[in-house]
Amino acid sequence: MHHLNYHHLYYFYLVAREGSIAKAASLLHVTPQTVSGQLAKFEENLGYSLFDRINKRLFLNSKGKLAYQHATEIFHKGNQLSELLRTEHEHTSREFVIGITNGIPKVLFYDFVHSTMRKHRNVKYVIKEGSFDSLLKELAINALDFIISDCGIAPGKHISANSYFLGESHISFFAKNKLGEAQAFPECLNEMALLFPGDTSGIHRGLLSWLEAEQLYPTILAEFDDSALLKLFGSEDFGVFCAPSAIAEHVEAQYQVHCIGQVTSVSERYYAITGKSRAAYSVGEEIIEASRKVLS
Repeated sequence: MHHLNYHHLYYFYLVAREGSIAKAASLLHVTPQTVSGQLAKFEENLGYSLFDRINKRLFLNSKGKLAYQHATEIFHKGNQLSELLRTEHEHTSREFVIGITNGIPKVLFYDFVHSTMRKHRNVKYVIKEGSFDSLLKELAINALDFIISDCGIAPGKHISANSYFLGESHISFFAKNKLGEAQAFPECLNEMALLFPGDTSGIHRGLLSWLEAEQLYPTILAEFDDSALLKLFGSEDFGVFCAPSAIAEHVEAQYQVHCIGQVTSVSERYYAITGKSRAAYSVGEEIIEASRKVLS
């Protein structure tokens, strides 16, 4: 059995990352012929081709994609080790990167993480926001350590990650003004403009099904992927909007609106997703535990 040549692996990693031998050669300050030769030796030693060569361009094949995923993790950890060794105290350089999907209310995210952040002050926290799919891609290449999302990984989707159910919250509806005596929830929604969560939200379909089942036909004025933007427009009286009941008091106080009703048949569910190599990381475990307490 041949031992893996990490020098060759690094050449492969740069070619895959940069998309061409010429760009990798420029970064390495060597000739393209040198890179091409090292790459050929690496593939020969492995016994597998890692690229499909089409019209003089290189495209990772299935084995190449697998090799690149592991190479990314190897060199990411190598960079972390170098950084740790450069510091006088190992713990001062710890970094924890959290991804948050657009639909997660910011105050709920704060409730999930603030106690852990206060406890682990020696950790540098990096918070990134994005779509569920984009965050999963970053997790796959170890650019993220942890994701908090309003949807879980779909069954049958082959992703090297661990998914943890945190809990759920019913949905409340809010309006700038209180309902009049003649108005009743939810029938009143028939007469109102509605600000709706976008189709990337975990409750988008559930709310549509509930409206149909209740035979309610509001005017959907706008859809928002960003939950904070939805609430801002609601606070300016553009329409009725919904938010998790778990943060109802905060929404009323922060946005100067009134809760006009709650729907218990529709719930927003929350998940934590970690890369498999990071599953036992103490910061992530504590955030999961704190989140479950908040939602319970």
